Amino acid sequence: MRVLICGGGVIGASVAYFLGCRGVCSIVVERTGLACAASGKAGGFLALDWCDGTPLELLARRSFALHASLPERIGGAWGYRRLTTYAGVADANGRDRRPARQAAWLSEHVALTRQLGSPETTAQVHPGQFTAALMRAAEAHGARMRPGAVTGVMRDRSGARVTGLHVDGKSLEGDAVVIAMGPWSLSAARWLPLPGVSGLKGHSLVFETGTRIPPEAVFLECREGTGAVSSPEVFPRPDGTTYVCAISSERPLPADPALVAPDPGALERLRAICAGLSPVLAESRVVALQACYRPVTGDGLPLIGQVPGCHGAYVATGHGVWGILNGPATGEAMAELIVDGHARTVDLTRFDPGRFAPS
Repeated sequence: MRVLICGGGVIGASVAYFLGCRGVCSIVVERTGLACAASGKAGGFLALDWCDGTPLELLARRSFALHASLPERIGGAWGYRRLTTYAGVADANGRDRRPARQAAWLSEHVALTRQLGSPETTAQVHPGQFTAALMRAAEAHGARMRPGAVTGVMRDRSGARVTGLHVDGKSLEGDAVVIAMGPWSLSAARWLPLPGVSGLKGHSLVFETGTRIPPEAVFLECREGTGAVSSPEVFPRPDGTTYVCAISSERPLPADPALVAPDPGALERLRAICAGLSPVLAESRVVALQACYRPVTGDGLPLIGQVPGCHGAYVATGHGVWGILNGPATGEAMAELIVDGHARTVDLTRFDPGRFAPS
């Protein structure tokens, strides 16, 4: 059996790895680069129970456990560690005076109001390094990367079964095809009856902070000096960098991930926010200025399952802000679905792409 996976992000790499664990070879087709989009530019925050009470609960809990086990299973380092996580408020005009604790690395007008997670319930990875490690492990099981742009799907004479892909105008045969191109999965709707997926744009900065910020993730409600309100998230990493994201927009998705660029003024605004939040961030060198699109669906739930009416065609995308968290469990369940005909570890019913089919 050979499976063709469209997309070299965390979902595609996870599917390739778990298929390899089942003895199935795969080819990951990627036109721009491994983890070139949100999988390389996300925060990499992991939470055990933040999806509890939603359809994502079992998927998130299974994936959180897989994240904890993967360092021992496949070796390598990708910045996995457990964290304490806090919520806080920041008011550049000094008007918020609610009781809270201060943190030495934060400015005096920033206060931590409550603990959101402990090392038992929250953790982190470096998303790009994690995706690369998964792909290396998949390659050790026989997977390989194939550079190129997918331009269409191949079908049998009946048209009911997908038998491969057209990649840069050449035919690539396979027993199954998985669409895992994040928001660019929308392009596959030209060849397959896929429900809609779109992209929500976000901006981030990575600072070189050394050991001056402790391993504490912080989610803030911030009133800027202009009066605007933002929600920066701060994730210090074991490699001595600190990732900060904020400022979302609904700008149109470019045709190629390589063409993603920050919105005018967004990174300057984010840098000003960071300087106000922490003297450490204000003094630190910026090592990455980034923008990426997270894939989202109309109901906020991912698309994980067989494409309606197309034997051999599958889709795994639309994970929103939880793509890195839920990547491993998605890959594991997809491998079960493709090989066994059903997923055992997680019930995929709520994520079935067919839920958007006309009634």
